[in-house]
Amino acid sequence: MAISNYSELNTAVANWLDRDDLTDRIPEFIALAEARFNRLLRVRAMETKQTASTVASQRNLALPTNFIQMRNLQINTSPITSLEYVTPEMYDRLYGGSGTGTPKAYTILADEIQLGPIPASAQTIEMLFYKRFDALTASATTNWMITNAPDVYLYGCLLEAEPFIMNDPRVQLWATAFQQAISDMQEQDNKDRHSGSALRVKNTGANY
Repeated sequence: MAISNYSELNTAVANWLDRDDLTDRIPEFIALAEARFNRLLRVRAMETKQTASTVASQRNLALPTNFIQMRNLQINTSPITSLEYVTPEMYDRLYGGSGTGTPKAYTILADEIQLGPIPASAQTIEMLFYKRFDALTASATTNWMITNAPDVYLYGCLLEAEPFIMNDPRVQLWATAFQQAISDMQEQDNKDRHSGSALRVKNTGANY
């Protein structure tokens, strides 16, 4: 059967487990599988771009909802000011004072971005980051993953059922299939990013 939405995934997991006592647990298996591949994958489908405004004399900026990892952070000045990530310890040494200006660097503490130096005025900051896939539920029945990689969902859910099906000889098969599906997806995304013309080193100090 096709696996293209939340209901079909529930049915497929129940069919593959061939157990009638785990139906109420399947939504938990789905949620746990989602947590697993959000940890493992970093693909373009997880990327999103978001803008926010800095506040004059305020160094902190809240991280976006469902944030996993930053890819790029910039101030939309003219020309654009790309911000460099520094560790919290380096941030304290370089920007721990009260000096203000256009931010040149950032660090992440808890659920906040800290900008350095402290913004002197309101400016537009643009974030490109990895976010968690939208979770499947009875009311949110599809997402990118179930549409493009239903095998990742299926094998991930079967793996999460392992504590309930102890010593099932199929577990190793599912683990291998899940890891292969994850690896294939990440490898294909890596190829897509670098397809096309060959990479060239650009001399940014010269004018042509």
